[in-house]
Amino acid sequence: MRLLSSFFLSFLLIGCLSIPSDIAPVDGFELDKYLGKWYEIARLDHSFEHGLDRVTAEYSLRDDGGVKVINKGFSKVKNKWKEVEGKAYFVRKQQEGYLKVSFFGPFYGAYIVFDLDQENYQYAFVTSYDKSYLWLLARTPTVSEELIHRFVQQSNALGFATDQLIFPEQN
Repeated sequence: MRLLSSFFLSFLLIGCLSIPSDIAPVDGFELDKYLGKWYEIARLDHSFEHGLDRVTAEYSLRDDGGVKVINKGFSKVKNKWKEVEGKAYFVRKQQEGYLKVSFFGPFYGAYIVFDLDQENYQYAFVTSYDKSYLWLLARTPTVSEELIHRFVQQSNALGFATDQLIFPEQN
């Protein structure tokens, strides 16, 4: 029974780090350029972000070589900020936009950058271990309609439910 429980837990943890079909993490990823503040332009909604606007993610280096992650958003209903701190580590190699991130103890989920402005690091398309997770992040609180259109078109072609996208207020 103990062996079965260990196997099941391992399967769950590995499953949360898998890469969805048709998704490829960007190559040539440069962590130093990715560090700093990002604004959430669009997302597929989940309970941990439900009702939040002015959502940001801030990435900085940890002493252990990993990445400190601070996600922050404002709830109009509760009239207060919600903030959570996590940690992230590369899964395979540092030049690949494929990390594992944890906000809750030993449990990790995949953080996959599948499109990125690799010249200036001004936008990133991000998903997780399945296609119910999707974010458009940018260095500025607003982006061009062209970029939003490209994000929606590309994400739709990859099988994401783009008709359910949320565009949080950033003002």
